[in-house]
Amino acid sequence: MPASSAENAADRIVTTHTDHDKCSLSGLAPLEAVLFDIDGTLCDSDPLHYQAFRELFLQIGYNNGVPITEEFFIEKIAGKHCDDAARGLFLDWDLEKGLKFMDEKEDLFRKLAKEQVKPLNGLNKIRKWIEEQGLKRAAVTNAPRPNAELMISLLGLSDFFQAVIIGGECDRAKPFPDPYLKALEVLQVSNDHTFVFEDSVSGIKAGVAAGMPVVGLTTRNPESLLMEAKPVFLIRDYDDPKLWAALEELDQKGAPGGTASA
Repeated sequence: MPASSAENAADRIVTTHTDHDKCSLSGLAPLEAVLFDIDGTLCDSDPLHYQAFRELFLQIGYNNGVPITEEFFIEKIAGKHCDDAARGLFLDWDLEKGLKFMDEKEDLFRKLAKEQVKPLNGLNKIRKWIEEQGLKRAAVTNAPRPNAELMISLLGLSDFFQAVIIGGECDRAKPFPDPYLKALEVLQVSNDHTFVFEDSVSGIKAGVAAGMPVVGLTTRNPESLLMEAKPVFLIRDYDDPKLWAALEELDQKGAPGGTASA
C-alpha cells in the first residue's frame, strides 16, 4: 500500500472516531483480518520485562544504583524497539554496547517468561471467534524474533498466526507504520477491512499510521496516555463487553460467518 494511502486512511480514522464513547468497528465490514501486538496484548508480559531490566540495571549500577520505577519503564522502555530503547537509556554508550546489554536483558526475559507467562483474560475466546469467522491474522511486534516465537509458542498460538512480523526486520519499527503495512502485504488484505489490538502508545500510533482502527488494551499503560495515540476505543481485556458489542455490530453489518456473542 502506498504511504499516501495509509496516511489518508489514518486521517479518516482519526476524523471518524473522535467520539471515543462510541465503540464501533462497523465501518470495516466485511472484516478480513485482525492483527495483534504480542507483549501486553496477548499476555501481561511487561512485568517480566520490567523485572529483567531492573535486575540488570542494578548489576551495572544504572541510575547510581537506584532501582528504576514502573513509571520510568513505561516512559522510556515499554513498546519501544531495542535500538530505540538502547539509544534512550544509554546516552554515554555506543550503540553496540547498548545492544549487547539489551541482548542480555532479552535472555533473562525469556527465562522468566518460560515460568510465568499467561494469556490475557478472554484471549482464547477472541481466538475462537476469529477462527470461526475465517479471518486472517498476524502478530506484529517490536520484540526480537526469538522472544516473539517463544511467547506465541508458550501461549499455544503457533498454529493460530499465519504470519509473525518483526519491527526490526522492517525498514522502520513501530511507532512507524512499516510493520503493520508489511502484515497487510503478507496477508494480502486491505487496511479498510482490518483492525489492530495494541497496548502501547508506540503500537497504537503505528496501527493508526498504517490506516487501521486500533483497539487499545489497558494492560499496564495509563488510559490517558493511550488515548493520546487515538485508538478507536479501549478495553481492559478480551472479555470486555465493549469489545463484544462492537464485534456483534460489525457482524451484523456484513462480517463473514456467524454472530459474535458475549
